[in-house]
Amino acid sequence: MSLLHAATQAPADPILGLTVKFREDARENKVNLGVGVFVDENGTTPVLPSVIAVEKQLAEASGSKSYLPMTGSPAFAAATQKLCFGQPLASELDGRIVTAQTPGGTGALRVAGDFLTRTAGPLATWLSNPTWANHKGIFTTAGHTLESYSYFDPEANDVDRDALFADLKNIPAGQLVVLHACCHNPTGADLNADDWTQVASIASEKGWLPLLDFAYQGFGKNPDADAVGVRTLAEAGVPLIVCQSFSKNFGLYQDRVAALHIVCADGDEAKRVKSQVELCIRTNYSNPPAHGGAIVTSILTNPELADQWDKELAAMRDRIKKTRADFVDSLKLAGVSRHFDFLMDQNGMFSFTGITVEQVTRLREEFAIYMVDSGRINVAGITPSNIAQVTHAIKTVLG
Repeated sequence: MSLLHAATQAPADPILGLTVKFREDARENKVNLGVGVFVDENGTTPVLPSVIAVEKQLAEASGSKSYLPMTGSPAFAAATQKLCFGQPLASELDGRIVTAQTPGGTGALRVAGDFLTRTAGPLATWLSNPTWANHKGIFTTAGHTLESYSYFDPEANDVDRDALFADLKNIPAGQLVVLHACCHNPTGADLNADDWTQVASIASEKGWLPLLDFAYQGFGKNPDADAVGVRTLAEAGVPLIVCQSFSKNFGLYQDRVAALHIVCADGDEAKRVKSQVELCIRTNYSNPPAHGGAIVTSILTNPELADQWDKELAAMRDRIKKTRADFVDSLKLAGVSRHFDFLMDQNGMFSFTGITVEQVTRLREEFAIYMVDSGRINVAGITPSNIAQVTHAIKTVLG
């Protein structure tokens, strides 16, 4: 019997599997509120003009197709450190940050997980309740055991701060705590600046290691404001890991580009950490793809293009904020029994609606409205052409 015969059917991914179902649905009026990509008012995922301009430059340049170093381009590292930490702090931490260019945010998280398993052995990793579904698979596959800490209060539709801080204070030293830097996925409920100061104090006192998943920089308030958590922890001298993705804010979903930043105590520690990160990368994908990283580097190091990108990012952010307000108004006008004003207080593409699994199923089967079973929606999936349809369906299901 072939070794391949032992393979069993794996369960569908809760998010990507939903996309497969959506594509197989023959109904013309179907709406996808499940997938995590930005779409414009026409329902398409645009390529940013700044990205198009750089891709033309790269195509015309007579560059090399040789391998990048294991941790990627040094220019990419410098540019993304500046975006993540801000120029003054990045300069202050020079020589103490290990940066690896990785294949997407998932790649950054997996390299971080593998690195910690290699250097610290099997450890407990704490995830917010709820969190992005793939966090669980990434860290268990890297050999970690999983724990959860309180985060969201579904009654208040906001962060449950008392429960959160109580849980963080009870996490033992030497364990990993995964935090969402901004635009919490799936709830859209974020920590504020005072909250991050408290997180930094607790992490420093208790001795656990924070890992910030930074997938949506610029989708909350602006790139600098959204980095408050990262910068507060780094300024407090807390050892820190950041997984900074450029899928959303540069629209480079299929180019798979992200940065893994590890903030070390000193230069000697950074050298040791880098050597171990390189081992993890070498036995995984050896070195990163160059194209997406070259786009990000070219934009961030050109003041004119960087300003253009910042305006394009602001336009995406403003579209989501406007859609939140329009959707709430539409639900009110339709006389939906439940209040959804909390949607306007949340950040990023996602929000928890409080819609139950049974109601999600009805929306999908009866109205061709697709969302994940948790009731999370991608607000950007609501457009002027489908908002009435989505509102009517929710009104019918909720009353």
